[in-house]
Formats: sequence, C-alpha cells, structure tokens
Amino acid sequence: MKNKKYESIKNWAFDDRPREKMLIKGAAALSNAELIAILIGSGTRDKSAVDLSKEVLSNIDHNLQALGRMSIDQLKKHRGIGEAKAISIVAAMEIGRRRRLEEASKNQKITGSRDAYEIMQPVIGDLNHEEFWIVYLNNSNKILQKEQLSKGGFTGTLVDTRIIFKRALELSATGLLLFHNHPSGKLAASNTDKNLTQKIVEAGKIMDIKILDHLIITAHSYFSFADEGIL
Repeated sequence: MKNKKYESIKNWAFDDRPREKMLIKGAAALSNAELIAILIGSGTRDKSAVDLSKEVLSNIDHNLQALGRMSIDQLKKHRGIGEAKAISIVAAMEIGRRRRLEEASKNQKITGSRDAYEIMQPVIGDLNHEEFWIVYLNNSNKILQKEQLSKGGFTGTLVDTRIIFKRALELSATGLLLFHNHPSGKLAASNTDKNLTQKIVEAGKIMDIKILDHLIITAHSYFSFADEGIL
C-alpha cells in the first residue's frame, strides 16, 4: 500500500498556515517548526515546509541552542535543505544572538558573576570552538572594552599577559574579567584554567590591576572562579 501523499500547506485551513497564522495570531502563537518553515519557504515533493522543519528539529532534540550552533554545511545534510534555506536559518539565528547581545549590553556595570555571564554568553556561549576574552573595567566596574585574546583553544603559552596588561594600561582599566567557553558544556575548571588564571592574577598584582573573576561559559550556564573561591 502506498503512503498517503502529504497535504500541501496550500490546502490547509487558512488560519493554520504559518504565514497566515502569524498575521492573525502573532508570532508567539507559532511553534518553532512553523517559524522555521516561514524561513525556508518550501518543503520537498513529499514533505511540507513544516514537516521538513520538524525533521530538522527532531534530529537535535528540538534544542534551539543546538540549532544556533549548526553550520550551513551541517544544515544542508538534511534532504530538502539547500544552501539558500540553510543560509536563511543561520542568518535568523545570528540575528537572535545579536539581539540578546544588545539586550545584555544595556547593563554595562558588573555587580556580580551573573551580570558578567549575561554580557558574554551571547558572544561565546554557543560557539563550537573555544575563545578567550578579556573585559576591561573602570573603578566603578563599568565596561570599558571587550576583546578577544585567543581563538580555537588556548594554553598558558597562548595567552600573553603582556598583551592583556598593555591594553589595560591604554584604557586606564583598574579591573579585568576573564572569560572562556567550553563547547562541550562541561562546567569544570581544568588545571590549565587554574594555572593560567593564577598567572594573570599575579601579573595584575604587580600592575595594581585586579582580576575580579574568570568565568567558564557554556550554552546554558557558567562557572565562576570568584564564586567558587578559587580566584
């Protein structure tokens, strides 16, 4: 017996079609699959755009954070997702990431580890590779500058304390926050993390620049050296 042919979105009830549903009920009324279906525009001969979107989401356990980390090539591995559709999805996820970053940047004064996390999670929390960042602060703990120090993994030899403190002096910074991400999602400080942090802390003492915290950031949470008492 042949499989029943799928029903085209054109044949759906008017207010069930994703675009029309958004016009009538607003974007919040749509499921994740329906929103993605609007992005990709069309499905395949045997799948509607909604069915195709559900398939993509099903393969990542319906996790939008995982979708945000997918590359164009990874998306194209799904039958029915070509380059143009993949680009549309990646672009939409990047807009979402930048919106979060703008929201976080409204509060530029750091009062604790949570503030620090909210500001940097949109920058490095969803990356597939490691990056090490420095945030320079004035004496009111307001952000002067955010700068990437290394990319693609790091060791103590790759993080040059001379560069860190040269920039701090240029900005007249009195405090620093250190950040790096763990794409694996593991929230634990390695010996390398601890040794590197201590090296920067000791250099800061000589320069009279305080290292306020070092945060390990993942997609959903963070580890604070200061909160854990190991700074």
